[in-house]
Amino acid sequence: MRTPGLRLPLLPLLGLLASLLLSLAGLAPHAAAAPAAKAADPVRVMPLGDSITGSPGCWRAVLWNQLRTAGYTDVDFVGTLGPQGCGQEYDGDNEGHGGELVTNVADQNLLPARLRATLPDVVVMHFGTNDVWSNISPDRILAAYTKLVEQMRAGNPDMRILVAQIIPMNPGTCAACAQRVVDLNARIPGWARSTSTERSPVTVVDQWTGFSTAADTYDGVHPNASGDRKIAARWYPALTAVLDAGVPGDPGDPGSGGSGCTATFRAVSTWQGGYQGEVTVTNTSSSPVSGWTVTLAPSGGARITQVWNGGLGTAADGTASVSNAAWNGTLAAGASAAFGFVATAPATAGAPAVTVGCTARAAGS
Repeated sequence: MRTPGLRLPLLPLLGLLASLLLSLAGLAPHAAAAPAAKAADPVRVMPLGDSITGSPGCWRAVLWNQLRTAGYTDVDFVGTLGPQGCGQEYDGDNEGHGGELVTNVADQNLLPARLRATLPDVVVMHFGTNDVWSNISPDRILAAYTKLVEQMRAGNPDMRILVAQIIPMNPGTCAACAQRVVDLNARIPGWARSTSTERSPVTVVDQWTGFSTAADTYDGVHPNASGDRKIAARWYPALTAVLDAGVPGDPGDPGSGGSGCTATFRAVSTWQGGYQGEVTVTNTSSSPVSGWTVTLAPSGGARITQVWNGGLGTAADGTASVSNAAWNGTLAAGASAAFGFVATAPATAGAPAVTVGCTARAAGS
């Protein structure tokens, strides 16, 4: 039989527990951890165009993985369309609408709603293939480009814009298309110079040179795996140059170790069949860097054949990479180093032009 007296010691114990709970409750506001700091937003990049960009546009997958491998992890590809395969993991959001004409997008004001839905910081635009196929004049295409840029800046005055000289096309049903692409591409650099501003620069990326419709497309228009690699290789230095320079509101330089650099090109001298160039590398981060790599994509079919004060590597499409020498890789914050090179160029190449990008290694990494 249970003895009633055994319940009596529980009363003081319950009172003690209640007092303890009340005491803990009173301490709770002082003991609570401070809220975690809000993570910086990634740089939002919109791939914009037609089926070259979005159906399936697997150069985006190649580019995305190149960025991740190089340490650019705070980048978000954005768009109202999702991925369409490509056989590798990647951020597939994009604004590449198969069959669209850039002139129709401009005339029908289709872009503003897409911009509002995605809020890009950078636009990577390869647009106009269907317009060329439809025999729309370069004047009308460039007017459409201008309207799209104005719409981008209306939503984001600091928009960074990369515009392609589009890849060649030679479909069996359009014998004149090949020359029409040449005619459009010849006009794009001048258009970009007149459209670019210091606050919202427009950068031209040469996707035409070195691209073969026979080897790099499956139908004379759309890129195959080889074409995807070439397109990504041309976008990469131009996009990383923008990321390294930083965009307003971005989380900082997204390169390896949080360090960043910029690279600037100048032509030193030219001659028939080639030129000498110089590239200056500047540490744009607030910390020292222990090394750097610059990518260079010469325009007009030029090829870099010799480098001094750096180590040269060259891809099959002519894109070159130059890594620091043993004596010029370590740069304090704000410090610069330079290397020189010689390039060969066909007689039709025009004035020397090189798209450059830069990545850096943080000291100690």
